[in-house]
Amino acid sequence: MQRKYSLGFWMAVLFLFTASCRSHYEMSGIERSRILIDGRYAEDKAALQYLLPYRHMVDSVMSPVVGQTARYMAANRPESELSNLLADILVWAAKAYNEKPDFGVYNMGGIRAAFAKGKVSYGDVLDVAPFENKIAFVTLTGEKVLELFRQMAITGGEAVSHGVELVFTNDHKLKSARLHGKEINPQANYRVVSIDYVIQGNDKLEAFKSKTDVVSPKDESNNVRNIICDYFREQTAQGKSVDSQIEGRIIVE
Repeated sequence: MQRKYSLGFWMAVLFLFTASCRSHYEMSGIERSRILIDGRYAEDKAALQYLLPYRHMVDSVMSPVVGQTARYMAANRPESELSNLLADILVWAAKAYNEKPDFGVYNMGGIRAAFAKGKVSYGDVLDVAPFENKIAFVTLTGEKVLELFRQMAITGGEAVSHGVELVFTNDHKLKSARLHGKEINPQANYRVVSIDYVIQGNDKLEAFKSKTDVVSPKDESNNVRNIICDYFREQTAQGKSVDSQIEGRIIVE
Protein backbone atom coordinates (compact mmCIF):
# COMPACT_ATOMS: atom_id res chain seq x y z
CA MET A 1 0.00 0.00 0.00
CA GLN A 2 1.25 3.48 -0.83
CA ARG A 3 2.20 5.29 2.36
CA LYS A 4 0.57 8.71 2.68
CA TYR A 5 2.15 11.65 4.43
CA SER A 6 0.41 14.78 5.64
CA LEU A 7 1.08 18.29 4.42
CA GLY A 8 2.73 18.96 7.77
CA PHE A 9 5.17 16.08 7.19
CA TRP A 10 6.31 17.37 3.82
CA MET A 11 6.61 20.96 5.07
CA ALA A 12 8.78 19.77 7.92
CA VAL A 13 10.93 17.64 5.60
CA LEU A 14 11.42 20.63 3.31
CA PHE A 15 12.42 22.78 6.28
CA LEU A 16 14.89 20.21 7.59
CA PHE A 17 16.34 19.56 4.14
CA THR A 18 16.83 23.21 3.26
CA ALA A 19 18.22 23.98 6.70
CA SER A 20 20.80 21.18 6.42
CA CYS A 21 21.84 22.30 2.93
CA ARG A 22 21.70 26.04 3.49
CA SER A 23 25.40 26.54 2.86
CA HIS A 24 25.21 24.79 -0.55
CA TYR A 25 21.81 25.60 -2.05
CA GLU A 26 19.51 28.56 -2.37
CA MET A 27 15.83 28.34 -3.27
CA SER A 28 15.11 30.16 -6.53
CA GLY A 29 11.36 29.61 -6.69
CA ILE A 30 8.36 27.47 -5.78
CA GLU A 31 5.94 25.67 -8.09
CA ARG A 32 2.99 23.54 -7.06
CA SER A 33 0.52 21.16 -8.66
CA ARG A 34 -1.96 18.49 -7.57
CA ILE A 35 -0.72 14.91 -7.82
CA LEU A 36 -3.12 12.07 -7.10
CA ILE A 37 -1.49 9.53 -4.80
CA ASP A 38 -3.25 6.18 -4.97
CA GLY A 39 -2.64 2.50 -5.73
CA ARG A 40 -1.61 3.18 -9.32
CA TYR A 41 1.73 4.57 -8.18
CA ALA A 42 4.50 2.20 -7.13
CA GLU A 43 6.34 2.88 -3.90
CA ASP A 44 9.69 4.55 -4.55
CA LYS A 45 11.90 2.67 -2.11
CA ALA A 46 14.97 4.79 -2.87
CA ALA A 47 13.07 8.00 -2.11
CA LEU A 48 11.65 6.58 1.11
CA GLN A 49 15.10 5.43 2.20
CA TYR A 50 16.48 8.90 1.50
CA LEU A 51 13.73 10.53 3.60
CA LEU A 52 13.97 8.03 6.46
CA PRO A 53 16.46 10.01 8.62
CA TYR A 54 14.29 13.11 8.27
CA ARG A 55 11.12 11.20 9.02
CA HIS A 56 12.30 10.35 12.52
CA MET A 57 13.01 14.04 13.17
CA VAL A 58 9.66 15.11 11.71
CA ASP A 59 7.72 12.53 13.72
CA SER A 60 9.25 13.82 16.95
CA VAL A 61 7.80 17.26 16.15
CA MET A 62 4.51 16.31 14.48
CA SER A 63 3.36 13.30 16.49
CA PRO A 64 2.72 14.72 20.00
CA VAL A 65 -1.02 14.74 20.74
CA VAL A 66 -2.45 18.11 21.83
CA GLY A 67 -6.03 16.98 22.41
CA GLN A 68 -8.97 15.23 20.83
CA THR A 69 -12.13 16.08 18.94
CA ALA A 70 -15.63 14.86 19.64
CA ARG A 71 -16.55 14.70 15.96
CA TYR A 72 -15.25 15.06 12.42
CA MET A 73 -15.03 18.77 11.63
CA ALA A 74 -14.50 20.32 8.20
CA ALA A 75 -14.77 23.85 6.83
CA ASN A 76 -17.58 24.75 4.43
CA ARG A 77 -19.47 27.87 3.45
CA PRO A 78 -21.62 29.51 4.61
CA GLU A 79 -21.08 27.93 8.05
CA SER A 80 -19.45 24.78 9.41
CA GLU A 81 -18.28 23.15 12.61
CA LEU A 82 -14.60 23.80 11.92
CA SER A 83 -14.96 27.41 10.80
CA ASN A 84 -17.05 28.13 13.90
CA LEU A 85 -14.44 26.49 16.10
CA LEU A 86 -11.51 28.48 14.73
CA ALA A 87 -13.30 31.82 15.01
CA ASP A 88 -14.30 30.96 18.59
CA ILE A 89 -10.70 30.01 19.43
CA LEU A 90 -9.55 33.49 18.41
CA VAL A 91 -12.08 35.02 20.82
CA TRP A 92 -11.01 32.55 23.52
CA ALA A 93 -7.36 33.58 23.08
CA ALA A 94 -8.11 37.27 23.51
CA LYS A 95 -7.94 37.13 27.30
CA ALA A 96 -4.20 36.44 27.12
CA TYR A 97 -3.81 39.82 25.39
CA ASN A 98 -6.10 41.71 27.77
CA GLU A 99 -8.56 42.12 24.93
CA LYS A 100 -12.36 41.74 24.89
CA PRO A 101 -13.40 41.47 21.25
CA ASP A 102 -17.02 41.80 20.22
CA PHE A 103 -16.54 39.07 17.62
CA GLY A 104 -13.94 37.10 15.70
CA VAL A 105 -13.26 36.49 12.01
CA TYR A 106 -11.19 33.67 10.48
CA ASN A 107 -10.85 33.49 6.71
CA MET A 108 -12.11 30.33 5.04
CA GLY A 109 -9.16 30.40 2.64
CA GLY A 110 -6.80 29.92 5.57
CA ILE A 111 -8.39 26.60 6.61
CA ARG A 112 -6.58 23.91 4.64
CA ALA A 113 -7.71 20.59 6.16
CA ALA A 114 -10.28 18.97 8.44
CA PHE A 115 -10.04 17.45 11.91
CA ALA A 116 -10.89 13.76 12.13
CA LYS A 117 -12.74 12.48 15.19
CA GLY A 118 -10.39 11.41 17.95
CA LYS A 119 -6.83 12.29 18.86
CA VAL A 120 -5.34 15.45 17.32
CA SER A 121 -1.59 15.88 16.96
CA TYR A 122 0.47 19.00 16.36
CA GLY A 123 0.85 17.78 12.78
CA ASP A 124 -2.94 17.69 12.38
CA VAL A 125 -3.17 21.29 13.57
CA LEU A 126 -0.40 22.25 11.14
CA ASP A 127 -2.41 20.69 8.31
CA VAL A 128 -5.44 22.81 9.25
CA ALA A 129 -3.47 26.03 9.78
CA PRO A 130 -0.22 25.75 7.76
CA PHE A 131 0.47 29.45 7.30
CA GLU A 132 2.49 31.82 9.47
CA ASN A 133 -0.62 33.82 10.36
CA LYS A 134 -0.76 35.50 13.76
CA ILE A 135 -3.59 36.75 15.92
CA ALA A 136 -4.50 40.43 15.55
CA PHE A 137 -6.97 42.88 17.08
CA VAL A 138 -8.52 45.94 15.43
CA THR A 139 -11.36 48.40 15.92
CA LEU A 140 -13.97 48.97 13.22
CA THR A 141 -16.90 51.37 13.23
CA GLY A 142 -20.35 49.84 13.01
CA GLU A 143 -20.60 51.19 9.48
CA LYS A 144 -17.44 49.27 8.53
CA VAL A 145 -18.67 46.15 10.34
CA LEU A 146 -21.77 46.19 8.14
CA GLU A 147 -19.54 46.71 5.12
CA LEU A 148 -17.46 43.73 6.26
CA PHE A 149 -20.56 41.55 6.52
CA ARG A 150 -21.68 42.67 3.05
CA GLN A 151 -18.30 41.57 1.73
CA MET A 152 -18.76 38.21 3.45
CA ALA A 153 -22.08 37.84 1.65
CA ILE A 154 -20.24 38.23 -1.64
CA THR A 155 -17.65 35.56 -0.75
CA GLY A 156 -20.39 33.21 0.42
CA GLY A 157 -19.40 33.37 4.09
CA GLU A 158 -16.33 33.45 6.31
CA ALA A 159 -15.73 32.01 9.76
CA VAL A 160 -17.39 34.15 12.42
CA SER A 161 -17.58 33.67 16.17
CA HIS A 162 -20.51 32.84 18.43
CA GLY A 163 -22.96 35.72 18.71
CA VAL A 164 -22.78 36.77 15.06
CA GLU A 165 -26.10 36.31 13.24
CA LEU A 166 -26.02 36.99 9.50
CA VAL A 167 -28.62 36.39 6.81
CA PHE A 168 -27.51 36.44 3.16
CA THR A 169 -29.66 36.32 0.07
CA ASN A 170 -29.09 33.83 -2.73
CA ASP A 171 -27.69 36.63 -4.87
CA HIS A 172 -24.92 37.30 -2.33
CA LYS A 173 -26.33 40.34 -0.54
CA LEU A 174 -26.57 41.03 3.19
CA LYS A 175 -30.19 40.85 4.32
CA SER A 176 -29.67 41.30 8.08
CA ALA A 177 -26.93 41.40 10.68
CA ARG A 178 -27.08 41.13 14.45
CA LEU A 179 -24.38 40.83 17.08
CA HIS A 180 -25.20 39.20 20.43
CA GLY A 181 -28.90 39.76 19.75
CA LYS A 182 -28.58 43.44 18.85
CA GLU A 183 -28.60 45.39 15.61
CA ILE A 184 -25.26 46.83 14.50
CA ASN A 185 -24.96 50.51 15.44
CA PRO A 186 -23.24 52.29 12.52
CA GLN A 187 -21.90 55.00 14.87
CA ALA A 188 -20.49 52.64 17.51
CA ASN A 189 -17.02 51.09 17.62
CA TYR A 190 -16.50 47.33 17.65
CA ARG A 191 -13.40 45.39 18.66
CA VAL A 192 -12.60 42.53 16.30
CA VAL A 193 -10.12 39.67 16.61
CA SER A 194 -8.81 38.09 13.44
CA ILE A 195 -5.42 37.24 11.92
CA ASP A 196 -2.77 39.58 10.55
CA TYR A 197 -3.33 38.47 6.96
CA VAL A 198 -7.04 39.24 7.10
CA ILE A 199 -6.79 42.66 8.76
CA GLN A 200 -4.76 43.85 5.78
CA GLY A 201 -7.95 43.58 3.73
CA ASN A 202 -7.07 40.31 2.01
CA ASP A 203 -9.53 37.66 0.79
CA LYS A 204 -11.88 40.44 -0.37
CA LEU A 205 -12.51 41.65 3.20
CA GLU A 206 -11.50 45.20 2.37
CA ALA A 207 -13.47 46.79 5.20
CA PHE A 208 -10.52 45.88 7.42
CA LYS A 209 -8.44 48.52 5.61
CA SER A 210 -10.32 51.11 7.69
CA LYS A 211 -9.13 49.56 10.95
CA THR A 212 -7.85 51.57 13.91
CA ASP A 213 -6.20 50.73 17.26
CA VAL A 214 -4.31 47.78 15.79
CA VAL A 215 -2.65 45.22 18.07
CA SER A 216 -0.73 42.74 15.92
CA PRO A 217 2.06 40.92 17.82
CA LYS A 218 4.74 39.36 15.66
CA ASP A 219 6.39 36.78 17.94
CA GLU A 220 6.13 33.11 16.96
CA SER A 221 4.06 32.36 20.07
CA ASN A 222 1.24 34.41 18.52
CA ASN A 223 1.01 32.10 15.52
CA VAL A 224 -2.55 30.87 15.07
CA ARG A 225 -1.59 27.18 15.05
CA ASN A 226 0.13 27.61 18.41
CA ILE A 227 -3.01 29.24 19.77
CA ILE A 228 -5.13 26.38 18.43
CA CYS A 229 -2.82 23.90 20.19
CA ASP A 230 -3.09 25.89 23.43
CA TYR A 231 -6.88 25.68 23.22
CA PHE A 232 -6.79 21.91 22.66
CA ARG A 233 -4.43 21.46 25.60
CA GLU A 234 -6.66 23.51 27.91
CA GLN A 235 -9.71 21.47 26.93
CA THR A 236 -7.75 18.26 27.54
CA ALA A 237 -6.65 19.50 30.98
CA GLN A 238 -10.35 20.03 31.77
CA GLY A 239 -11.17 16.50 30.63
CA LYS A 240 -13.03 17.72 27.53
CA SER A 241 -13.00 16.81 23.87
CA VAL A 242 -13.00 19.76 21.49
CA ASP A 243 -16.41 20.15 19.88
CA SER A 244 -18.27 22.62 17.71
CA GLN A 245 -21.68 22.74 16.08
CA ILE A 246 -23.50 24.68 13.39
CA GLU A 247 -25.62 27.32 15.14
CA GLY A 248 -27.13 29.37 12.35
CA ARG A 249 -24.45 32.06 12.51
CA ILE A 250 -24.77 32.49 8.74
CA ILE A 251 -27.97 31.62 6.89
CA VAL A 252 -28.60 31.93 3.16
CA GLU A 253 -32.23 32.54 2.19
